[in-house]
Amino acid sequence: MKKVYPDARAALEGVLKDDMTIMAGGFGLCGIPDVLIEAIRDSGVKGLTIISNNAGIDGAGLGLLLETRQVRKMISSYVGENKLFAQQYLAGELEIEFNPQGTLAERIRAGGAGIPAFYTKTGYGTLIGEGKETRQFNGENYIMETGLFADLSVIHAWKGDTEGNLVYRKTARNFNPMMATAAKVTVAQVETIVEPGTIDPDHIITAGIFVKRMIHAPGAQKRIEQRTTRPRLAA
Repeated sequence: MKKVYPDARAALEGVLKDDMTIMAGGFGLCGIPDVLIEAIRDSGVKGLTIISNNAGIDGAGLGLLLETRQVRKMISSYVGENKLFAQQYLAGELEIEFNPQGTLAERIRAGGAGIPAFYTKTGYGTLIGEGKETRQFNGENYIMETGLFADLSVIHAWKGDTEGNLVYRKTARNFNPMMATAAKVTVAQVETIVEPGTIDPDHIITAGIFVKRMIHAPGAQKRIEQRTTRPRLAA
């Protein structure tokens, strides 16, 4: 089966629909599938539930989908960089399910591993734990969290072969690998695509069996959310 598609629109054709759940990889603006996000925006689908560590920033990343009011609900751990996100939430236009960051990561991993639920100490006795099942293990209190599984995952990789085996580069190896396993369909944008057998098997992070479709996305824009500098010391 041919996995490499000519562009993002073609790769998402027949997959997108209103009211679906989409996982979007990346952390801040690092390793986000920006080309695929733009194609989702251009498709006009609405009522989306987005599972992502955060919502990008105003005017970039998932912030583009907030601008067009295509998102109904966010399942996230951090939203502090997006003013529009806060405005829509406070106005009652956007539903948010907050997660501690480690809990969100484990919920996604669990969903990809076929684990329906797990117990964690994190959040017990707080607003996070309200209404959730609790249990004691060895005298310690835990809350139950459910695994997450999406209709579609859109991810970004540094290198991949035409069979869908993927490698991520440095801190862009954040939520992308676990999200690749936790959806009915995973579509990857890849900076460099090579022939099968070119990548050292020991370097492969996501096996091709999890990736249904791919696009070539060279020259990915590497944005920096906040640039912090200090004056150089005089010689």
